[in-house]
Amino acid sequence: MLRYDKPRAKSLLRATWKLDTYKGIARIKKLAAWLEQKYPQAAASLLEGLEERLTVNRQEISSALHRRLAITNIIETPRAGVHILPRSVTPWQNGKRVLRWMAAAFLRTEKRFKRIMAYKDLWVLEAILNPTAAASKKVA
Repeated sequence: MLRYDKPRAKSLLRATWKLDTYKGIARIKKLAAWLEQKYPQAAASLLEGLEERLTVNRQEISSALHRRLAITNIIETPRAGVHILPRSVTPWQNGKRVLRWMAAAFLRTEKRFKRIMAYKDLWVLEAILNPTAAASKKVA
């Protein structure tokens, strides 16, 4: 993306995270339509998993946890690490071997993971997503 387009896209995207889910989705789709003309890959990336990312806006969680869960770094960090190991593999003989190599790559990448900032608030998210489990923990 060109230097002069980045600030506009960045500020528009930041503003959409402050809106409620449905207004945010509409604004991001508008932004994607604008990006589609010059940067089709950026537009596609923006629309990928849009509803799932904005689901965080509907939850009553701390702002620190919201910031961490609203971005895709949690997903992209392991994926980037997994890209490195399989490049050196040449004999992809069958599906089981592929799964073993990928599992090994994830385990290797896992060592470089950092703790999620606001990890102490994850219990709130668990309680929201699985209220019956949270209630049974209180009883026990």
